[in-house]
Amino acid sequence: MASRPIFLPIPTNFSPIREVPIEFTWHAGLAVTQKQKSIASLHEAAAKRFGLSRILEVSTKSLEEIGKKLSAFNLKVKLSDGSFTSVESAYQASKVFSNGGPYRDLLHADSRVAKTDERLRNGGSLLRFEFEGTQWPLEPQTAFYDWLYISALYVDQELSQKVLDYDGFTDIEFNPERSLNCQARSVALFCSLTRSGSIEESISTPERFIEAHRKKPPRSDQGSLF
Repeated sequence: MASRPIFLPIPTNFSPIREVPIEFTWHAGLAVTQKQKSIASLHEAAAKRFGLSRILEVSTKSLEEIGKKLSAFNLKVKLSDGSFTSVESAYQASKVFSNGGPYRDLLHADSRVAKTDERLRNGGSLLRFEFEGTQWPLEPQTAFYDWLYISALYVDQELSQKVLDYDGFTDIEFNPERSLNCQARSVALFCSLTRSGSIEESISTPERFIEAHRKKPPRSDQGSLF
């Protein structure tokens, strides 16, 4: 058995989304087919527990094409010079360390190459993010990543409409005990902000996004979503 969160775009008075850990049968192995078996098991467990009819895996391992397109490795950000890069490459290229960065050349690197660049591991302490002339603090911890992802999704009219049809989102590779950023969380937050009518205002400035982001999503082990 394993546990992974499902992110639900259910706004409350306390948070724009809900994060719920789900226990499911894990299928060991590095093959994509094994990952997809685990995804199916996770979704089945979530559907059985909460009665959710449409759950989307957001990763390159997704069984649905839209889920693959929504991977941070594939979702595109338009830069001020008119060129495009992936959310992942833009995120890595924005890191400023005590001994270096930001490494702007990573904007034009493949997502996997950007993520594994040696300079990111040898640059010292992470100090902040710098993207397109704007600085972002490290707190809240996932604010910059979420803003970058959501801003990219917002301008993709096809994907931004399709994600609103889903009840919840997962990322089989995301383990909250080892990682902070999660593309499935970002999608859920996008849906919640869109449905509440506050998406444009929320992403307009770092300050406004951080204000909306500071409400930490509650995690619940209870059987009810409400």
